Amino acid sequence: MNKVTVFIDGKSGTTGLQIYERIGSRADVELITLPEDKRRDAASRREAINSADIVFLCLPDAAAVEAVSMVTNPDTVVIDASTAHRTAEGWVYGFPELAPEFEERIARSKRIAVPGCHASGFAALVYPLIKNGLISRDTRLVCHSLTGYSGGGKGMIAEYEREDRDELLLAPRQYALGQSHKHLREMRAISGLDFEPIFCPVVDNFYRGMEVTVPLFREWLTDGATAQDVRNAYASLYTGETVAFSDEIGESGFLSAGTLSGKDCMRIGLFGNEDRILPVALYDNLGKGASGAAVECMNIVLGKDKTLGLNI
Repeated sequence: MNKVTVFIDGKSGTTGLQIYERIGSRADVELITLPEDKRRDAASRREAINSADIVFLCLPDAAAVEAVSMVTNPDTVVIDASTAHRTAEGWVYGFPELAPEFEERIARSKRIAVPGCHASGFAALVYPLIKNGLISRDTRLVCHSLTGYSGGGKGMIAEYEREDRDELLLAPRQYALGQSHKHLREMRAISGLDFEPIFCPVVDNFYRGMEVTVPLFREWLTDGATAQDVRNAYASLYTGETVAFSDEIGESGFLSAGTLSGKDCMRIGLFGNEDRILPVALYDNLGKGASGAAVECMNIVLGKDKTLGLNI
């Protein structure tokens, strides 16, 4: 078996560790690793990057841009989990389930941007509505997102898990109050909206899991469209193992953001009534919201089953 060589730049971070967990034992993968004292050495990183078939960037934005500038091997495929390139020219957006053309672009690209965790759910809910003409591009939307604290990286994880943690951490905390969250640009651009939504992310005292809701009034729908039309748009598009529409999510009137904790899939649901419609995306912020999505993109590039190495 010919093995694909993979380098994870930023392997010690939350996303890097999760990618390693998914591919580290795969028989078709040969990992390029650097000793601890060379992990930040530019020359060593450059050599590793250009020796790899696939490079995952699990770095802060500035470091990701720097890493891309090191690439001289025309055959190296870069899969960037940072925010740096999600709307950049020459990069494709790594959410293949949005449309066949998204998957086709991923399959032939050398530069792939992994979607942001919040943006993944928003795009999954809004893109089909724009594409099918169910809402207009100039619709002013609101997005609510509930996430586990692992989405904040090592610093936030340590903050929540230390024994003497602040009691305020025991309650949900809304953040990005100034409406300048770094995912807003891709949320607008990828979904096809003219305007960024009002975005209300909330972090809570659980490790992993995510729930994104984009409420709609029926009068926001175009040309007399109904909640059933919204349901049909989701049900016809999301039929795969990784992203699927389901009437089975939720239990006894409650919907837990931890439903798919530890999974690499996403489930789309529709709630509410004919007048007030509640599309919802459920997934894991570390799974389909980050590392699982990155590995799925690698599988597509390699022409393998999209779910290889993933927990669906």
